Amino acid sequence: MEKKKILFVCMGNICRSPAAEGIMKKKIEEKGLEKFFHIDSAGTYGYHEGELPDSRMRAHASKRGYNLTSRSRPVTYDDFHEFDMIIGMDDDNIRNLNRMAPDLESQQKINRMTDFCQLHQNDHVPDPYYGGANGFELVLDLLEDACEGLIEGLK
Repeated sequence: MEKKKILFVCMGNICRSPAAEGIMKKKIEEKGLEKFFHIDSAGTYGYHEGELPDSRMRAHASKRGYNLTSRSRPVTYDDFHEFDMIIGMDDDNIRNLNRMAPDLESQQKINRMTDFCQLHQNDHVPDPYYGGANGFELVLDLLEDACEGLIEGLK
């Protein structure tokens, strides 16, 4: 299997996409597949650049055994050439990524996270930033499901 480079993307890269990055890294490590993947995350906006993931997301993820330590960064032009898959969390992220994509080939790399869900029927991963604890738990449920589906689809 050729190494697959995957970039998870949300708006600010402090809640959903770093959680997806952390979950995916742990799942591929548990399956002994880390040599087959390069995983990263970024945001369509750079206003949190350099920050750790949101403390609430880190706390909820930690309870499930995920350690979220990546630093926020914006999506760059080079990401469209570096990564095989660019996975957005919702319609706004997908629209922004399509606008940012330098060419049609780059646009074809863009996917929706929930398209990989096997158990949940949600059409997007909602932003938990302005909500309560249940929102963070739902996001983690969706991301765990989608990451499992993504791994299975790529094996």
